[in-house]
Amino acid sequence: MPSPPVFEALAHPRPADEERMEARARDFAAEMRTRRTVRHFAPSPVSRSVIEACLDAAGAAPSGANRQPWHFVAVSDPEVKRRIREAAEREEEAFYGGRAPREWLDALAPLGTNAQKPFLEDAPWLIAVFAQSWGLDEAGDRIRNYYVTESVGLATGFLLAALHRAGLGTLTHTPSPMRFLGEVLGRPDNERPFLLVVTGHPADDARVPILRKKSLEAYTEFRESTLSPPEASS
Repeated sequence: MPSPPVFEALAHPRPADEERMEARARDFAAEMRTRRTVRHFAPSPVSRSVIEACLDAAGAAPSGANRQPWHFVAVSDPEVKRRIREAAEREEEAFYGGRAPREWLDALAPLGTNAQKPFLEDAPWLIAVFAQSWGLDEAGDRIRNYYVTESVGLATGFLLAALHRAGLGTLTHTPSPMRFLGEVLGRPDNERPFLLVVTGHPADDARVPILRKKSLEAYTEFRESTLSPPEASS
């Protein structure tokens, strides 16, 4: 028998006036527009406490039925990073060497990527994101998770925003297949690798390809009421 819901008062910032709301939203949008995928990292360390704070933000993401079906493994151990790089590069060599269709390789060409992934060792932290297809309840019984991909994607987005807000560069790495991540990191059978977040301070000479994001008008539309607002009574 499921427990009845228990509610509490919503703790939410009181809305500011429209002008301040828009200003805050535009400030955040402008900050996120400065985020770029980084492939050249400085050797300077990043403290565990910074990574923990960013992961704390990731854990605040919404999830299907509040199952929170994610697990993050933060790696700074050089030996583990080496093993991850070696396994990832084996998959990438197969990908670039014939597994990937020509259309996919053509789409990647402007990014200048190849099978070599030195950033997997250069960056101070690798954060492996795992999606949990099922979990265990308090009694140890197996329970199904819902909207797993959507939930883990939201948490990863929170993580990327937090890392950028902290002043770190990031890269999302998705070698295919990624089964080796679960093996290297000793994860259980109910978890599948979702992606690998590479993070640290960008190198002083880091360069990024010249790319353009879509304009707001290109990826949004609004369906607004045509009714005029009611006039204020005198």
